Formats: sequence, C-alpha cells, structure tokens
Amino acid sequence: MQVLETSRFPIKAWIDGVECDDATRRQLENIASLPFIHSHVAAMPDVHFGIGATVGSVIATKGAIVPAAVGVDIGCGMIAQRTSLSERDLPDDLRAMRSTIERTVPVGAAVHGRVPPSVDTAWDALAGRYDAIRRKHPKIETKNARESLGTMGGGNHFCEITIDNEGHVWVVLHSGSRGPGNRIGTYFIERARKEMERLGIGLADRDLAYLTEDTESFSDYVDAVGWAQDYAAANRTNMLDRVLAALRHRSLGLPSFTLTEKAVHCHHNYVAREHHFGADVFVTRKGAVRAGSGQLGIIPGSMGARSFIVRGRGNPESFESCSHGAGRRLGRSEAKRRLTVADLERETAGIECRKDAGVLDEAPSAYKSIDAVMEAQRDLVEVIYTMRQVVCVKG
Repeated sequence: MQVLETSRFPIKAWIDGVECDDATRRQLENIASLPFIHSHVAAMPDVHFGIGATVGSVIATKGAIVPAAVGVDIGCGMIAQRTSLSERDLPDDLRAMRSTIERTVPVGAAVHGRVPPSVDTAWDALAGRYDAIRRKHPKIETKNARESLGTMGGGNHFCEITIDNEGHVWVVLHSGSRGPGNRIGTYFIERARKEMERLGIGLADRDLAYLTEDTESFSDYVDAVGWAQDYAAANRTNMLDRVLAALRHRSLGLPSFTLTEKAVHCHHNYVAREHHFGADVFVTRKGAVRAGSGQLGIIPGSMGARSFIVRGRGNPESFESCSHGAGRRLGRSEAKRRLTVADLERETAGIECRKDAGVLDEAPSAYKSIDAVMEAQRDLVEVIYTMRQVVCVKG
C-alpha cells in the first residue's frame, strides 16, 4: 500500500506494479478534498479515471453522498455459479452454446419482447417500491423497467462460461440496473448539482456535487439507489437461472448437472451503510468489491484473461474492499483507434466470442494486466478459484 498525501485527506493506494496515471491521481485528490470524507480515500489496483469519481475507488463519507461517485450503472456487479460439469463434458465446438446464451438473454440495447414468467415474478417483488419512488420523482420513470429486467446491456457487461483450476464449469455474469438505474443516477446527479448552485458551493469537479443527510433529496436518493441495487441483483439472478436452464436443454447435449456451491454474488458500483474506524459511514464503492473477512467475491479479467473467485481478508485500511477487475488501460475511444480486429482475434484465441470491430474497446490489451492487479492486492484477498473463459457473450 502507498500513502499519497493531499492537502486534506490521504489516499491509501494499492498500486504497486500497476499503472496509475496523473489524471487518475488528480481525480483521487479531488475526491480527498471533500470535507465529509471519513479517514481517507482508498484506491484499488484497477484504479483508473472515471466520470465524477475514479473507477476503483472506495469513498467513506459522513453525512453526505456523491451521486456521481455511485454512478449511473447503480448496483453493477457479478454473479458466478459453479456446476458439476467438467471441461471434458463440453463439446469441441462451442458456437452452439454461445448462440443459445445469446438467444436466452437479451444483450446490448435489447429488452424482452415477451416478458418471461420468471421476470414477471421478479418484477412483482420490485414494482411497489418503484411506483412509490416514481410518484414522488416522476422524471426517474423508465417505460421499459419491467422489460429490461433479466437483460444484460452492452459495454463491458457479459456472460461467460469458464473453467476453474479444478476443471469445473462455471457460469459468470456481469450486469447492473440497466435503464432504470441509469435514470435514477442521472436524475439525482443533476439534483446534487443544483443543490451546490443553490448553496453557492464551489467544487474542484462539478461531478463531485453531493447531497447532505439533513435534506429530503438525500433520503429520497438513498431509497432510490437501494431499490436500483436490488433491481440489479434480481437482474443477475434471473439471467443466471435462465442461462442454467438453457444449458440443460437437450439440444446442447450436455450431461445432467447440479450446482455444487452457492452462487457468489456481489455489487461493485454501489453505496452501503457500514462501520469503519469507529464511525457509522456511507461507503461508496465505485468499481470495487466488498472483501470483508471470509467474504467471497468475483474479480474478472478481460475477455481473454483469467478471472478469480476470492475470499476477503477484511483489511481495514481498504475499508474491507478489493478491485472489481483488471481496470482499463486504454479509454474506449483510444482502444478503438489503436487496436485492430487482428489484435482482438489474437488476444482471444481459443475463446468462443465476438471478434469484430464492435467490441475492440473490450480487447484484453485495453485493460491492465489482471496478474499485476492480483499481485498488488495480496493483502486484500485470497484466491480460491482461478478461471479461464471458453465462451464470452457481450452486447
């Protein structure tokens, strides 16, 4: 861990052996300048420049929350399920498996045309709270909130079939709260900016606008962000169940299988009430996973690199957190300028996935080395399973 001193609160950073450019450091310093930071700001080894707050940062606050630090993909995170299938049970040609997953789970901007019964059931558990929030704040309403549940989205969201170091097959999913979460995040980010203008508060970055605990907007945001996090968790659970059911279809020819362990499930873009360094605080993890002592988490590499199931060591200096992935080395636009389809094909050799210009920004070389990231956080997590992808579905 390195300690980066600032004019206000220190930054404790797990960045030995990984890239952390000047723009990222300046953004971390801006966060550390906020008056309501508790103790320090923690930076994970996948840290990189983001909108508002740095991706890979952990921000503990007293009496205030920065909505842009949580972001607009509220509750984005991972779910992973180990099965009794072994690598030898998989066919040599995995194209049919990839196609089956793509037919089962809408990807990119797609939503359900005909909502499956399992989605309706999940939505029924969420609809009442959503209705209460949107009645008070009509601008958060998204017409397709129900239809988006159980869908993946685009960008770096994915579904993968992976093989762990013991030869077992896993289903791994990465997604968030889709359109409803985006609308909630965007709406409250703007409310925070207007609150700063009303109070005449100047900030180093307008995206660090905040809501204070003594306001109605704060309470409403906490309610709304909590709902979006629950929506995101239900979204992943529903997709996992549907993918597992699809893998059991006779058309794929897989042997019958069981689920050998409880699914690992974690957010990595969210806010939660926790207790750290003697105080009850709000902890915002912007691209970071909670890694309490004994707590399981998921750290994916890029679509051509290894991924990890980890057990947290409960390190207090990181606010019991770890990285959420490898972290971007190249911005999306830069990756598309610098990389070619040939690069992508070479870097994803042996993996059944898209290999076209539409996913160049997700090429492995657009990300930091996941091995370097894992080495930098040995005091944060213990690796339980190491996994390699054989199928990757992206939107």
